[in-house]
Amino acid sequence: MAEDYYKTLGIRRDSSQAEIEKAYRELARKYHPDLNPDDKAAKAKFQEVQNAFDVLGNSEKRELYDRYGSSFESMGAGGGPGAGPGAGGPWGGAWGAGPGAGFSPGAENIDFSQIFGEQFGGGAGNAGGAAGLGDLFGHFRRSGKRGASRGKTRGDDILHQAQIPFNVAVSGGQIQVTVQRRSGKIDEITVKIPPGIEDGKKIRVRGQGEPAAGRGTPGDIIITVRVAPHPCFTRTGKNLHVKVPVTLAEAALGAKIDVPTPKGTVTLKVPPGTSSGAKLRVKGHGVAPKGVNPGDLLAEIQIVLPKELEDADREAIEKLAERHPQQPRDELRW
Repeated sequence: MAEDYYKTLGIRRDSSQAEIEKAYRELARKYHPDLNPDDKAAKAKFQEVQNAFDVLGNSEKRELYDRYGSSFESMGAGGGPGAGPGAGGPWGGAWGAGPGAGFSPGAENIDFSQIFGEQFGGGAGNAGGAAGLGDLFGHFRRSGKRGASRGKTRGDDILHQAQIPFNVAVSGGQIQVTVQRRSGKIDEITVKIPPGIEDGKKIRVRGQGEPAAGRGTPGDIIITVRVAPHPCFTRTGKNLHVKVPVTLAEAALGAKIDVPTPKGTVTLKVPPGTSSGAKLRVKGHGVAPKGVNPGDLLAEIQIVLPKELEDADREAIEKLAERHPQQPRDELRW
């Protein structure tokens, strides 16, 4: 029985692209060979998940799969059901590598005679088959396999998700990506991360995808980047935000404090009388994408009080409040 790719990913047939990607990420993380080094069943499951996502994650392949099932990848150019005499000649010469040549797996090659027989109830030469040519050729125009008529095809792209550390996304660097090919082979690929990349952006590694048949060019690896959260820093566009704890004395009397940044530690001057929530801006110490002016670092002051106060401390605070009466919530409105 042919594998049901939707069942493999545990999703409905009408699932959105986002739901497909979410299901793939969860299953790939669960069964990844790096996390299950001695589990052959997990490795096999990971390959099934990857194969399913290779099809359902590609809109053109998914459309063909929904119409013809998993057999759309293995349909040959020779005489299928309903082909009739000579069916392998004109169609094989137009889309194959020559008379009698087979079609490469994953290249979105289709047995015209079989499709006409199944969809229109007759061979390629009948009226129903002729009426379907425009729709069928539309799939090839959308697929972008322009070299098929010359016997050259482009290998399939491999879609991959990679989570990178927050500081790598900001400053750039390199990561190692583990990909499993359709053949089952697992490769480690070094990927360069440009500085300033945002969550959800894609990186294309050219020529590292699935190999092509004959003299065709290999596909690419297309990596969707997911940026892991940082325990202290957040990002808005090119600006970085960090909450900086200070003591009551530092906030009240003023102080110089050290704050880490992507460019190294900087010393900030906290003005006397600084309240919690005040933000100190450090120019040019935010995110710096290549060829673009860098953003800023915004350090938000947070006053940290002692957990325990002695009686003398409380009396001093009460006297301070009496000498400097305040109404900090006067402008607070619903």
